[in-house]
Amino acid sequence: MVLDAKFILLLLLVFIAIVFAIAWFNSLRKKITEDNKREQTLEGSNKGVGTVAIAKPNDITNPYASSVVPSTASKAIVNSVVEARSDGARDGIWPNPFHLIVGFVTDFLDTLGVGSFATTTALFRFGKMVEDDKIPGTLNVGHTLPTILQALIYIQVFKIDLWTLWLLIGASVLGSYMGATFVSQLPKRSIQFGMGIALLIAVSLILAKLIDTIIFEAYGTRFLPQGGEALGLTGASLVIGFIGNFIFGALMTIGVGAYAPIMVMVSLLGMNETTAFPLMMGSCAFLMPVASYRFIQSGKYDPRAALGLTLLGLPGVAIAAWIVKSLPLFYVKWLVVIVVIYTACSMLYAASRTQASEVQT
Repeated sequence: MVLDAKFILLLLLVFIAIVFAIAWFNSLRKKITEDNKREQTLEGSNKGVGTVAIAKPNDITNPYASSVVPSTASKAIVNSVVEARSDGARDGIWPNPFHLIVGFVTDFLDTLGVGSFATTTALFRFGKMVEDDKIPGTLNVGHTLPTILQALIYIQVFKIDLWTLWLLIGASVLGSYMGATFVSQLPKRSIQFGMGIALLIAVSLILAKLIDTIIFEAYGTRFLPQGGEALGLTGASLVIGFIGNFIFGALMTIGVGAYAPIMVMVSLLGMNETTAFPLMMGSCAFLMPVASYRFIQSGKYDPRAALGLTLLGLPGVAIAAWIVKSLPLFYVKWLVVIVVIYTACSMLYAASRTQASEVQT
């Protein structure tokens, strides 16, 4: 019965991945078609507009001589075409090398336990490749398929009570749907502020884990809960876990990765720490397509960056899981802490500047 339930879960993940990929790439194809039609329309309008002949007021020898100059309408259309082309170059479909590298590095590290949302946000802001208000949607859309691949790997490797897994996954999906609906309608300043706070929360959890490791190596004791041996939850603990995963699912839509919060939660509830891997990956694999649908529907994401995350994120997951398997990431995590703190502060500063500009206008 256990094997059958796990098989159904894995089969459902594969089905979700296929449906999501088809729906997303159809939306990308539709965007390309619409952009091409818009540019063709603007170019056709530009060719159809003539020029206006005006007499030279200082031409005495030939009072009927004229100089051909563009009309105001012509100038407006030319500017529109130029703007449309620049938008197409900036917001096209095919990712640039930076997007692809970010996808590989972040999903590679995510598979090894570093996390992807905070690191991706930091790299996007560093490269100034994605607008702040489109980062949450880009994270969810771009990391969906790599995360599903991670879930397919981890659910098979680590043991966890499937009843607990199913319920907590359902809670995270419900939270993500409500969260994405809310976040996709937020103004830019609110998203900047929310992501700044979210990054500080995420980095505090990573930092606490690193300090706990240092204290353990120096004194043989820990200050963070280490969990127990339970592989599932019952009673009040199950209710708490359900509520917690609902909140984590909602926070995923603003850019808070779920791994660190779920690791803390399962430890506090007395579960084995290894259950955090299938629980986190399983939750994300189911909630991210739901959240991504809302972001794709609203257009609140960057297609190029998201596609870059997916295209090299998938091989990044495969290499980390099946070839590398483990790395000494202690110093890498410290680097992530420094970068994420800087990114969080810059995001909050950008939010304050956006608010100041809105007040002035």
